[in-house]
Amino acid sequence: METMALKKDLNETDARVYEVGYLLLPTIPEEDIPRIYSGLKDLLEGLQAEIISDEVPKLVSLAYTMNKSILNVRHKFSTAYFSWTKFAVDAEEVLALKKKLDLEPNILRFLITKTVRENTLAAKRFAGRDRIRPRSRAEEGAPPAPINKEEIDKEIDAMVAA
Repeated sequence: METMALKKDLNETDARVYEVGYLLLPTIPEEDIPRIYSGLKDLLEGLQAEIISDEVPKLVSLAYTMNKSILNVRHKFSTAYFSWTKFAVDAEEVLALKKKLDLEPNILRFLITKTVRENTLAAKRFAGRDRIRPRSRAEEGAPPAPINKEEIDKEIDAMVAA
């Protein structure tokens, strides 16, 4: 009886935290996005993954054009629906997840990374006046300090002689 409890404890510690970020095709009708999104969450739950947090897909502009072959025709996309899900699952299940996501026709691209359970989102900061660098005298309109040419010549001669 104790060995079964010990094995269960060991199996629970095998779960690692991952995050999958994915781009859905922009050609998907907007009313179908929630269905596909929940289908991907169901896929994770089918692998006994514990979903920690996620984000609803949003249409974003891509940094560069991405290609995907659909029915032997290459399509180019400059926008996509971006979403991510953070989850905990056994390490062996990640390969099965990758294979299933590779076969998903609505995904343009995805990335699975190892992460931590804690919330790692950076808070948005307000750049107030205290965060703006102070202006120099030249920018403030104050007259610049007078230049003494003799001192500059002496310093240059000292540097050249050294």
